[in-house]
Amino acid sequence: MPKQSRSLSSMPPLVLAQLKQLGENLAIARKRRKEARRLWAERIGVTEPTLARMEKGDPSVAFGTYATALWLIGRAQAIAELAAPEFDRGALENDVRAARLRSVRKPASIEERMRRAAASPGKDEP
Repeated sequence: MPKQSRSLSSMPPLVLAQLKQLGENLAIARKRRKEARRLWAERIGVTEPTLARMEKGDPSVAFGTYATALWLIGRAQAIAELAAPEFDRGALENDVRAARLRSVRKPASIEERMRRAAASPGKDEP
């Protein structure tokens, strides 16, 4: 029996739940199209047992199998959106944090403030 990947045994529960939901959604899509498991598996290029595992959200099923199933239902464009930079909140937060650090300015020296005040004398008058 092949050794199971450590990444599969340490998957976060949320990821496992999302894979299960994806598998269920793909099974529903197949059934709504009135496609038999045998034909669907053939179209994806896998065996029926692999298709059954995919429809259960098994994380050991290759991503390409999920991707091909998404293509069959016309949702392949969603694959690229999964890690699209504009949806990468972690990176966006890092960019904002870095921009804030760069935009911090030192307060003007007393000499600079006095020079500015002298250059615009009517500013302080009521």
